[in-house]
Amino acid sequence: MAARRKANRILAAVLIPLTLLTLAGMAMLWPSGSKEGISLANPYSAAPGVTFDTGTIQSVVTENCMQGIAQQGQGEPGEGDQAQTQQGQQSQQGSDCTFAYTEPDKGGSPVKVVINPDVAKSHGVKPGDQIRYLNLSNAQGASASQGSPAFIFVDFVRTLPIVLLALLYAAVVIAVARWRGLRALIGLVGAYFVLASFMLPGLVEGKPPLLLALVGSTVIMIGVLYFAHGFSARTSTALLGTMFGLGITALLAAWATGAANLAGVGNHEATTLVNTSANISISGVILCGLIISGLGVLNDVTITQSSAVWELYELAPGSSARKLFTSAMRIGRDHIASTVYTIAFAYAGAALPILIIVMLYDRPLADTLTSAELSEEVIRTLVGSIGLVLAIPVTTLIAVLVVKATGVRAGASEAQQPQAAETGSQGEPGVDDNGSLAAAAFARRSRLSAAELEDAPPTRRGRRADRG
Repeated sequence: MAARRKANRILAAVLIPLTLLTLAGMAMLWPSGSKEGISLANPYSAAPGVTFDTGTIQSVVTENCMQGIAQQGQGEPGEGDQAQTQQGQQSQQGSDCTFAYTEPDKGGSPVKVVINPDVAKSHGVKPGDQIRYLNLSNAQGASASQGSPAFIFVDFVRTLPIVLLALLYAAVVIAVARWRGLRALIGLVGAYFVLASFMLPGLVEGKPPLLLALVGSTVIMIGVLYFAHGFSARTSTALLGTMFGLGITALLAAWATGAANLAGVGNHEATTLVNTSANISISGVILCGLIISGLGVLNDVTITQSSAVWELYELAPGSSARKLFTSAMRIGRDHIASTVYTIAFAYAGAALPILIIVMLYDRPLADTLTSAELSEEVIRTLVGSIGLVLAIPVTTLIAVLVVKATGVRAGASEAQQPQAAETGSQGEPGVDDNGSLAAAAFARRSRLSAAELEDAPPTRRGRRADRG
């Protein structure tokens, strides 16, 4: 216990100054919250008399656009309206639109909502769908007879399926991981609080994006790791490895953003932000995104690698630091391979529509991967993967040094080492580390220790020796 306390004091001597420095940086970079100089039109703001309503679709029809719009009006159309409608039908003959008879949630008669052509062609609507629509019937000067629709589709209402999935996710996590899973979910809420209250407003106000991303990401990792996994040398080791990976990722992201000229060209959201405020730097937003995107996977590999070292040491406390590092890195190499696939496919899935469009252009592969549409995703994958790969051996090395620094002296370990060496020498060539570590683990977990073996009856001792 004294040795463990010594190891914890060494870790604390490193982590406490880093934590205090991070908190000081967070205090200096904390945004004021002012939105002065920001000009952004809210697409969900409505003119006087216009409301956003929700309802349930009762039926779906396809009609001539002008005829369907004319039928949105209340009451029978007059002679002048009929003439104007017929004229519109002649000019729009052959143009059909999709309309959904929708029962408003606030009550009243069903209304006829015009569905956007892209939604009607790609996904479509069906009876029973919950939708949100724009109600122009009470707007000043609005009239269906003037050729303008009174009810326009805006979006689907997805509250129920998202809530159900969130509850199912929380239930599965808590059922499998129990108390630690609950703490991880609470930590996730705290992480999003830091992101929404510190990092995003800081980017809007023009704070240094590299420092903002490093400080915010470090605060998130400190809170999430310790809250979910508890205060221990194992968690502190994972945190040090995570900080190292974050530093490498930040340096590479800062270089790649400038070297590859990532400016968000061709991105609708980036164009909107450019016109919103002079303080917002699109390159800075991209840089910050490159760092944040690798947080989850980086945390995953560091905590897993740290736990692997501790578990291997528990099985074979007599193993040397070199053998412990070698065995843990076998696990780390498998983790590297699988996690690189995870990052690449996750980003490919997010950019699937862009991939399809670029594929249809029939451009050369090199031009496709370096194009404005895909270069950001490619660089994000490469930067995150490099930081991830380098964090694994560093985390493993720190974990081995810490776990050996605890100074646990197993009395039986010295007697187990010859057995381990003999078992390893009898195994296949080239697998001495595997054999010795497995033999040491087997000897430690066997029912008879070395001392018990000496006190055992001769017959039993002979059978034990033969089996060895």
